[in-house]
Amino acid sequence: MSADAIVELYGEKTHSQCGFSEFSEVGAAEDIFVTVAGLFERNEVYMEVIVAEHAGFCFGVTKAVETVYDQIQKEKKNIYTFGPIIHNETVVGDLEKKGVKVIENPAQLQGISEGTVIIRSHGVTRQVHQELESSGLDIIDATCPFVKRIHKIVDEESAKGKSIIVVGSETHPEVEGIVSYANGPVFVVESPEKAKLFNENRELEYTVVSQTTYNKKKFQETIEIINNNGYNINIVNTICNATDERQSEAEEIASKADVMIVIGGAHSSNSRKLYEICSQRCAKTYFIQTLDDLKMDIDASVNLVGITAGASTPKNIIEEVQKHVRTNI
Repeated sequence: MSADAIVELYGEKTHSQCGFSEFSEVGAAEDIFVTVAGLFERNEVYMEVIVAEHAGFCFGVTKAVETVYDQIQKEKKNIYTFGPIIHNETVVGDLEKKGVKVIENPAQLQGISEGTVIIRSHGVTRQVHQELESSGLDIIDATCPFVKRIHKIVDEESAKGKSIIVVGSETHPEVEGIVSYANGPVFVVESPEKAKLFNENRELEYTVVSQTTYNKKKFQETIEIINNNGYNINIVNTICNATDERQSEAEEIASKADVMIVIGGAHSSNSRKLYEICSQRCAKTYFIQTLDDLKMDIDASVNLVGITAGASTPKNIIEEVQKHVRTNI
């Protein structure tokens, strides 16, 4: 059915009147008209879909992924990424099909005299960076600039004699990299619960930083506990703006949604945190990697479905999911 036919059949309606004023650029006008027709034809049951504006690749991820594809286009031989370039299996799989290999240790480069190694967006430890530089291969550092900033802060603050507290997941590669830049005592506090157990020298000065993708509210809770326990702390909020905006928007949408869909890689820390935030606001929150994972029941009581995605989720996957929800559910 054409757009003109829809207008003739159902009357002149603007996007705002139809409830589409909050759609992101992911949806096309033609898709919206088709969806409106489908909604009216389904016994006049109306279901709104909101796609978060801040969904999908952030600046750091875009930079890293484009760096790898740029090397492929230049037909470079022996392209490696140190660790998955981002935490998204779909992207990593596509790169592997194009000949890009993932390595996890500098020792895997032994015997290789020609090639390019691209450092992942999460960064690497100081020692690994030095080993890569001494390998004789071309090294391209695609570490997120916001992560590099934390490396600099930790390096400089610890050089001044301050101890470092990193709020984040101890086993996450970003945090492992951050910790390595400390020139003295460094501690990782993973949660407010762990902060209650933190028991170190209260006579020292501490500089507190955070994993860039950490939950903002939990970061505030964590530092409040540490501060109330008598520690002398200097707080540097290193949660990146994109993470802050993404989490705030996801929480806002989930607060009014009947169903919430979070799209992200299984190993993506920021995507998992989005799921955690949304599930606290919306009981029917689903975490998926691709459209194939979307298994949910939508009944007549569902009026609003919200969709958000982690910083390592490609735009095409978001488009596939939102189009399916609009036209098939």
